[in-house]
Amino acid sequence: MRIQGLGVIDDAVVELASGFTVVTGETGAGKTMVVTGLGLLFGGRADAGLVRTGKGRAVVEGRVRLAADAPAAVRAADAGADLDEDALLLTRTLSAEGRSRAHVGGRSVPVGLLADLADELIAVHGQTDQQRLLRPSRQRASLDRYAGEAVAKPLASYGRVYKRLRQVAAELETITTRARERAQEADLLRFGLGEIEALAPLPGEDTELAAEAERLGHADALRTAATTAHEALILDPETAVEGVDATTLIGAARRAVEAVSGHDPALAALAERLGEVGYLVADVATELASYAAGVDADPVRLAVAEERRAALSGLTRKYGSDIAEVLAWAERSALRLAELDGDDDRVGELAEERDALRAELAELAGEVSQARKAAADRFAEAVTSELSALAMPHARVTVAVTGVEDPDGLAVDGRLLAYGPSGVDEVELLLAPHPGAPPRPLNKGASGGELSRVMLAVEVVFAGADPVPTFVFDEVDQGVGGKAAVEVGRRLAMLARNAQVIVVTHLPQVAAFADRHLVVEKSHDGTVTRSGVVALDDDARVRELSRMLAGLEDSELGRAHAEELLDTAAQAKAAGPAKAGKRGK
Repeated sequence: MRIQGLGVIDDAVVELASGFTVVTGETGAGKTMVVTGLGLLFGGRADAGLVRTGKGRAVVEGRVRLAADAPAAVRAADAGADLDEDALLLTRTLSAEGRSRAHVGGRSVPVGLLADLADELIAVHGQTDQQRLLRPSRQRASLDRYAGEAVAKPLASYGRVYKRLRQVAAELETITTRARERAQEADLLRFGLGEIEALAPLPGEDTELAAEAERLGHADALRTAATTAHEALILDPETAVEGVDATTLIGAARRAVEAVSGHDPALAALAERLGEVGYLVADVATELASYAAGVDADPVRLAVAEERRAALSGLTRKYGSDIAEVLAWAERSALRLAELDGDDDRVGELAEERDALRAELAELAGEVSQARKAAADRFAEAVTSELSALAMPHARVTVAVTGVEDPDGLAVDGRLLAYGPSGVDEVELLLAPHPGAPPRPLNKGASGGELSRVMLAVEVVFAGADPVPTFVFDEVDQGVGGKAAVEVGRRLAMLARNAQVIVVTHLPQVAAFADRHLVVEKSHDGTVTRSGVVALDDDARVRELSRMLAGLEDSELGRAHAEELLDTAAQAKAAGPAKAGKRGK
């Protein structure tokens, strides 16, 4: 990632290149144009006083180059932003009434998203902007990267075991804390399965019983209807009274037609069909006689059927709309009951796995902790060495790797320590600014200028290990001069070998080490003051350094001194960086 451009108040555009860019100018101008602009762009507090009097709004725009799979790009894409080729466009608008709006990749977003992106894109070190590496979580993550494989390997194993332990603990808690509800569920399932098993319904039995009950309940009517129909078709000679049945009439019709059917084929066909009707009527009559003989009004069987239907209806009211659904419910419930009945065994298995995982996790946490402490010692020694060259010869940095006692924690080195996804360690950088002073957290143990230099020393030692690709230093050279200022410039150049570095300074010794020199210039017409940014060429850079040294741009002595500073800085950068400290094994 690289910040390519920053458009700020007065429509000035700052082109920010890779490497080391220095910004100089009149007192306060550089800071307002760059540091304040970057602060607004990355979610800083909006101050309506930044809007020029008489104007409705102020706008800050930035263009950030980054890979499509970079964490910041992924986070922006999740918010609906689009990349413009390999660049992400950021905009912050501040109204004169104090309202603030943010846009990322052409999409309106909450201002908080800019602050989220800032954590991945930029680190600002200034009088009031030292928050990123002051957070213990950031310090621990940075120390882990500094340590390299010595921490990364056991920490990766720790992460896998920790994730599994969380899953096992969650399942175990669910089973144990919901034991009463699960027991009640099991009792209800047993009761329902017992009712169904007692009746033992068969598939389709409810439909068959309904038909049987309907038949038994109307047996007399059914027998009478069948008998009447039978007699209408065929009269019984022994019981028949005067009358003619259907069979006799059909037979008479057939014989009459057959007598003359030889004279017309059409009539012969009708005679044949009448013969078929006669046979069909005879068959139906026979079946009606058989049906009537078989219909039996059995009150006992009817009562049994109705009783069985009532029992099955009780099941369908509770477990399904018909017997098929009741049987399906029983099958599902039997499986669920087996699962619930196995909870006791499952609790034992989970508890055993949990204990084994905690023991393994404690061992891995100990490995991670030991590797961190070893890296912390190397890191503290390297930073302290850097501070000696930054006009803080008596300052000493230490890295406290500690744990918090917790009765439910992991047993590490004979102590029960609270643990999380990163282990059992709390990591904090401490500073003792002079002999006899107790080590204190960085934000409490140093002044603003000292803190900027400490952060520079830390970033130099972390160089290449910290994933944040852009660093902004404001007044990192406060309170130093001479040789110490040269060393500040040297270290900023070292840091720029691995990252984009932007520095606001008033010291020529620092500015001489930059790869690119920008000057913020102010102009006014008597009523309105405007700011502009100029990128200096080699000759203009000599004049600016001369102004910074002697207050005179065209002083021969000042120009000679400026050229000497540039030559010295070029030689120092060509010699390469000194090793700030050894990292992981």
